[in-house]
Amino acid sequence: MGTKRVLVGEIGRPHGVRGLVKLRSFTADPAAIAAYGPLTDEAGTRRFDLTLLAEGLARIEGVADRDAAQRLTGTRLYVERDRLPPPEPEEYYLADLIGLPVVTEAGEAYGTVRAVEDHGAGTFLIIEDASGRERLLPFTRAAVPVVDLAGGRLVVAPPEEIVVEGGAGGEAESEEGAAA
Repeated sequence: MGTKRVLVGEIGRPHGVRGLVKLRSFTADPAAIAAYGPLTDEAGTRRFDLTLLAEGLARIEGVADRDAAQRLTGTRLYVERDRLPPPEPEEYYLADLIGLPVVTEAGEAYGTVRAVEDHGAGTFLIIEDASGRERLLPFTRAAVPVVDLAGGRLVVAPPEEIVVEGGAGGEAESEEGAAA
């Protein structure tokens, strides 16, 4: 399986004409991102050596002009999981959840965590069941009451599935709407 890479930041838009970039750091201490190095792209094929200049602003070794900086906009920065400090008690890295088996509160197999994503509206788990079907589950205490890293599993209380049936024009209808 190899070593896990953890997303720690993203290169933003260029700043000025000398190759500086805006930098979004996802680390607890934003200034620590450069200390975890080497930073790579998602595939681990490109390496980025950063020098932080001010909060949210960085110089990337080998990037000397605005055009080169522009080509890197949106590049996500990763670091090997073992380069990060150990989490505090009762804490964990979301990357450590990937690959864990998932069971319901009744002990029934529910699937395996394939990914953990957050697109701004909250973190959710992508869980793949034995048939390859994916389910999205909000990563909340209500939906995931137990994270047992030592035992190597997650216990979930999934909400009931929502099925939206299309009505006229593809919109879902309620019983009240159909009677009107």
